[in-house]
This record gives sequence, C-alpha cells and structure tokens, in this order.
Amino acid sequence: MDIQIGKVTHYYDKIGVAVVDVVKQPLKVGDTVKISGHDSEFTQAVGSLQIEHEKVPKVAAGTTCGMKVDQPVKEGDALYLVSQK
Repeated sequence: MDIQIGKVTHYYDKIGVAVVDVVKQPLKVGDTVKISGHDSEFTQAVGSLQIEHEKVPKVAAGTTCGMKVDQPVKEGDALYLVSQK
C-alpha cells in the first residue's frame, strides 16, 4: 500500500526539480516514490534531495525540499512513498 506523504508545490522545468512539502513521514535518498497528478503518474527512486540548495540524505516530516524528478510534474501532484514488499 502506498502512503501519501506530501505534495508538489512548484516545478522548475529547466532543471527538472520539484519543490515538495513532505508532511506525513521522512523521505530519504533511495526511497521509491510515486508522483500522481491529474493527467500523469510515474514511479521513481529518489536520487537527490536538497534543502536551501544544500544536498541532504533525508528530510523530516514537515519540511519543504527540492527533489530531482524523472518526468515533468505539476503543482498539486501527490507524492506517495511506495512500500517495499
């Protein structure tokens, strides 16, 4: 079962980075996430996280961070943590 842990608040298309509000639980590099929006959905591994332009290995719940994404996303898209079976 996938758990919604945040949402996209902004997307920088030139550099392929989504600004994400992480609200439910921590997110770390290496986690598998699903980003789901009105017209698209994809799954990817988290390869890079940044807070205030500094690379970090993980972010705590209640934090806003930048995350490199494989495909374009839109404001309001939901971020889900994909559970490992």
